Formats: sequence, structure tokens, C-alpha cells
Amino acid sequence: HVQLVESGGGSVQDGGSLRLSCVASGYTASLYYMGWFRQAPGKEREGVASLSEIGQTVYDDSVQNRFTISTDNAKNTVYLQMDSLKPEDTAMYYCAADRVDCFSGSSAGTCNYWGQGTQVTVS
Repeated sequence: HVQLVESGGGSVQDGGSLRLSCVASGYTASLYYMGWFRQAPGKEREGVASLSEIGQTVYDDSVQNRFTISTDNAKNTVYLQMDSLKPEDTAMYYCAADRVDCFSGSSAGTCNYWGQGTQVTVS
């Protein structure tokens, strides 16, 4: 069993920064893909960024060059550094993980493990 716990959300002004954290516990050895989704009110959930076990990163075009995903394997933690935040980044952000790529293509959003979400508000 795997648990994911996010933290780091909050309210910031346009142009500000936040860093989200996601700590994984349990059987984490099988989590080859970790990353973040977000969902704004009235909108569909969308992938934000993902990181594979071999260090490959993928970003949505809307956050490219503003967000950075990274990991601290010793702490079983994945981070999302968000800079130059815009009001359209306002959403609930969810950490997700799986042994297969659940962030892109037809499998996007099919991750087996999800966190509870952390709210990011940019005004």
C-alpha cells in the first residue's frame, strides 16, 4: 500500500512562487513515475509535470519554463517548484504515482495512487 501526502499550497500574488511537496510512504519501491495533476473549478483535471525513475521530466506546455519537478529519493519526496505564478494556475494540485506512466497519452490520469490535494490560489 502507498500513501501520498501533499503540502505547500497557499495563496500568492501574481508572479509569486510556491513549492509543493509530496511525501510517499509504504511500498514506494514500485513508484517509477511520480508527478502532479491539477484541477480548477469547472475544468477537467490536467497533467502538470511528471518525473520518471530515470529522471525524465515532462511538463505541460502551460507551465514549461515556470515549474520544475524534482525528487529527493532519500526522503521519498517529489517537489514542484512553481515560479512566475499566474491566476490561471489557481487549482487544487494533486500528487500522483504509479509503476507505469500514468501522466501522458491515453493513460493520463489513470494513476493508482493519489494524494488528498493541496490548494494553490494566485491573485
